[in-house]
Amino acid sequence: MVSTKPEKNQKEIDISPLSDIIDSSENTCGNLVTPLRCVQWHLACIFTAALTENWQAIVYATLCLYLILQCLPEKETFMGYTNKPFEELDVLDNFLMNAIATDEEVGEAFCRKVLSVLLQRTIGRIKIVAQYTLPAQTPRYRGIRMDVKIEEFDKTTDAPPANVYDLEPHLQENLDLPRHNRFYQAKADSRYMRRGDDDFSRMPNLYVITILNFDPFGKDYMMYTFENRCLEVDSLKYNDGLKFIYFYPDGANGGSGEIKTMLQYLQHSTEENASDESTKELHNYVSKVKTMPEVREEYMRFEEVIAFERKEAAEKTAKATKVQDILELLEDYGPIPSSLQKKLEAIDDIDLLKKYLKLAARADSLEAFESQLP
Repeated sequence: MVSTKPEKNQKEIDISPLSDIIDSSENTCGNLVTPLRCVQWHLACIFTAALTENWQAIVYATLCLYLILQCLPEKETFMGYTNKPFEELDVLDNFLMNAIATDEEVGEAFCRKVLSVLLQRTIGRIKIVAQYTLPAQTPRYRGIRMDVKIEEFDKTTDAPPANVYDLEPHLQENLDLPRHNRFYQAKADSRYMRRGDDDFSRMPNLYVITILNFDPFGKDYMMYTFENRCLEVDSLKYNDGLKFIYFYPDGANGGSGEIKTMLQYLQHSTEENASDESTKELHNYVSKVKTMPEVREEYMRFEEVIAFERKEAAEKTAKATKVQDILELLEDYGPIPSSLQKKLEAIDDIDLLKKYLKLAARADSLEAFESQLP
């Protein structure tokens, strides 16, 4: 936060309107946390420059703020879910991906086709394993199952799977994807070992496949494949059966023409993008699922669930931001007592935190601020 404390020879100015400006920016920007902090910072710069009549700084900060606002996404994304009409959903949208993959009639064929093209090999007998179910709104409709795993078997589905595929789209940036996938890989592995088992050779191979609409590593590759290996001996294989594969539809390097066509269709699932036999087959599955009334109804309810979670997350973010802003103002007067920090973090009333932010802006010491708390 921009320091607004007066210098020794300056006239002290009431800067409490700054918190009102920040409140206004939060209401405008919603829950876009990282851009919001940039907007807040530039608003603070403009306000501070106005107090000192630094017109050059005002023009510069205003121009920067305009550029930031131009870069905000047109469609709001929350936890990887993009808010768009049902008709505009693409396979890369998490809801539609899972709705098709778990459909009893076309799900297995859909998953087998996607995997066979992306991995460039034949996929055998598979079974879709749902980890979480969004319950159906009415008994006659099925629930939408999220976080789908695909198990592949060498022989029958009665035997342990030979391969497990975690196939997930990700539309959310600013995640630490390698550690994010490491966490979910550990959860996936734990399902295939019971307590007391010591025959780890029975564990299936695990492929963590992530499809993104952004380049996760900035090297302009269509696909990035990672395996554990020995750093000292390049030829020494570490056969733990684990692979992480990231696909980026707009990458110029690696992959193949068939993979490129598949990825472009998954990203923009229109009839025009179904340009080869594999994507035409997929488009038939997508069109069929999109005509199901129960899927449309579940999407409407899914949007309600996401809207509720979005509101909760926005409230938590607003509270955390207020607390951080208060602490940053008070840090000018020395170390913050842990008891005071815990007291502020325990407050759930956003209006009370706004009041304390204004008190912190006016206070001339930690003691003066704490004396006004109950």
